[in-house]
Amino acid sequence: MQSLKEKYKKEVVPAMMKRFGYKNPMAVPSIKKVVLNSSFGKAVVGKAAGEREKIFNLISQDLSLIAGQATTIVKSKKSIAGFKLREGLEIAAVVTLRKQRMWDFLERLIYLSLPRSRDFKGLNPKSVDKNGNFSMGFKEHISFPEIFTEKEKTIFGLEITVVINAKTKEEGLELYKLMGFPMVETK
Repeated sequence: MQSLKEKYKKEVVPAMMKRFGYKNPMAVPSIKKVVLNSSFGKAVVGKAAGEREKIFNLISQDLSLIAGQATTIVKSKKSIAGFKLREGLEIAAVVTLRKQRMWDFLERLIYLSLPRSRDFKGLNPKSVDKNGNFSMGFKEHISFPEIFTEKEKTIFGLEITVVINAKTKEEGLELYKLMGFPMVETK
């Protein structure tokens, strides 16, 4: 079986050139990066500092396992009383994947994680923005093969954003379909 990167170069680029009339293969939209993030949110609100630290570590470790790369912790920039948020509190873990790690992650996402998701019926094309970037959310991170469900103490959600350099939504949708993203046909 060929890798996703090889499929992009050998099948997707020629098909996109034919479909959209690109003169140069370099003009074909390509995937630039994949961003994974998970907010600590409700899991840490009202908890003591020690308990928050345990939750941060668990989520960061699992996100690092899923991505194959260390996470970056994001801190709040200002205090918001309504959300019980103070300036400087850790609020999320983020990972940005590029190059080979990005391709490896996308392969695992398309061929392993999405089919393992509970009640998965396909990806919604409305999740593609006007520039062709695609965002999806997982309610449970345990659908990734790197996570052992027996050992899990906390189940958290995460969001995945695939960033491409397309000019229109139509180009982005066609790229995702050709690459094998299981998109649902809308009527």
